[in-house]
Amino acid sequence: QVQLVESGGGLVQAGGSLRLSCAASGSIFSDNIISWHRQAPGKERELVASITNGGTLNYADSVKGRFTISRDNVKNTVYLQMNSLKPEDTAVYYCKLQTRRRPYLNWQNYWGQGTQVTVSS
Repeated sequence: QVQLVESGGGLVQAGGSLRLSCAASGSIFSDNIISWHRQAPGKERELVASITNGGTLNYADSVKGRFTISRDNVKNTVYLQMNSLKPEDTAVYYCKLQTRRRPYLNWQNYWGQGTQVTVSS
């Protein structure tokens, strides 16, 4: 079983910064992708950023140049550094882990409980 624990959310003024952390534990295979998603009230959950075990990065257009995803494989922790925050970044941010034992197997998907980020104008 896998557990994901997010932390680092809070209230910040527009233009400010926050750093989210996602600590993973349990059966995590070497083939994995960890991503951050967010869901604002009344909107669908959307991908914010992802990082593979090999270090391949992917960002939503809305956060490119402002957010940075990184991982510490020793601590099994992924970070999302969020700079130049805007009110439209307000959402619950969720960490997601996809992992599989072999490339030909389906991904196993796990979600964290979410952390609230609120950006005031």
